[in-house]
Amino acid sequence: MSSFRESLERASLPLLNRLSRLPRAVPFLVVLALLVGGILIPGWGWVLTAVVAVFLLWMLLLGWPRLTAVERLMRVAVVFMAVAIAVSQALPRT
Repeated sequence: MSSFRESLERASLPLLNRLSRLPRAVPFLVVLALLVGGILIPGWGWVLTAVVAVFLLWMLLLGWPRLTAVERLMRVAVVFMAVAIAVSQALPRT
């Protein structure tokens, strides 16, 4: 295991423990609310979408070794979609 992965897993452990104590629906609903808020709020809503993208990227990095190739591809696509939405909101065409 790389030192980056070890340090990421070690740093993530307290937050992951807290997340695992929550009901399964809570993290999903928080991500959904942030994404909907980010899309609907004009101006600075892109920040909420960027927070979702960072969270999804963090989850992807933590789960990467245990994922199959198809699961990796799908999750990378979702992260890219969230980043694309955040960038298009932050830098709108005028």
